[in-house]
Amino acid sequence: MKLGVSLSGMCQQPVGTDMIQNFKNIVTYSKKAQELGFDLVYQGQHYLTHPYQQLQTIPLLSRLSAEIEGMGIVGTLVIPLHQPVDLAERVATIDVLTGGKFHLGCALGYRDQEYDSFGIDPKKRVARFLECLDIAQKLWTQGKVTYDGKFFQLNDVEAMLKPIQKPHPPIWIAANHDNAIKRAARRGYSWYVNPHAGYETIKRQIELYHETAENADSGAPKKLPIMREVFVHDDRKTAFTEANKFLGGKYEAYSQWGQDKALPEDDEFSDEFVELAKDRFVIGNPEDCVQDLLKYKELGMEYGIFRMMYPGMSLNSGMQLLETFASKVMPHIK
Repeated sequence: MKLGVSLSGMCQQPVGTDMIQNFKNIVTYSKKAQELGFDLVYQGQHYLTHPYQQLQTIPLLSRLSAEIEGMGIVGTLVIPLHQPVDLAERVATIDVLTGGKFHLGCALGYRDQEYDSFGIDPKKRVARFLECLDIAQKLWTQGKVTYDGKFFQLNDVEAMLKPIQKPHPPIWIAANHDNAIKRAARRGYSWYVNPHAGYETIKRQIELYHETAENADSGAPKKLPIMREVFVHDDRKTAFTEANKFLGGKYEAYSQWGQDKALPEDDEFSDEFVELAKDRFVIGNPEDCVQDLLKYKELGMEYGIFRMMYPGMSLNSGMQLLETFASKVMPHIK
């Protein structure tokens, strides 16, 4: 299993945080992750992130790649909010800048405020998602492209800059609902297993993904990437106490943003922290974390990307958590 660190907890910071220093901290943290043997860094995308301020994904990862040469770079974008020509050329550019080590995560998004602010009807987000991604793939792999879609039209245009990776960077579809997972499987995309659902839900959905891919003969990957919230400490009780300080507030913000509606079935983020964390987050002593993560590895996870740094957490605390994971958990799961 290849391992990565999520930067999303560092890129989102309370208003008033010195974001220049914050970027320097991101560089320090990423370099330490590389030194400790992690393979990738990850960052997702949101706009208008009250009560947090957030660095935008592509500029951040492009700049960061110069500091961590050789590491894989994963960036998830809210695809329906993008124009396909711009998307295709931005992705090709960062693939060049990273030496062909970029992975494109593709999300629908779930926040009405983002869609309203871009003047886009959220009810049409699936159709826009599919059309935008379809055009981008044509621009990466073909010469001149003509496209007459519902949302985008191209007339004999050619993207001269192509990605280093052929036919294009790996595409990971971030999905929560069964329908979205089946859609990814039918089209042969990797499903980027979401960080929010519990183990039993994920196990069921992985079976659904593989069954759908097989029925469609789509050639979808057998092994998948997964993201998890991870908090490891030598003492189990301390791990839960400390995790609650950071994850509790983070998921309260998610609930305010309306992410509950993006969850599988009737799941929600309004539960008390102990209930919220159960079978969903990887929290505990090193032995607990190894046991939890091996369960996911056995489900066929090729990449594990872990968020271990959160808004408001000091760099020293985050680095200590990273080192504990690398020395006491990583050797048993990589």
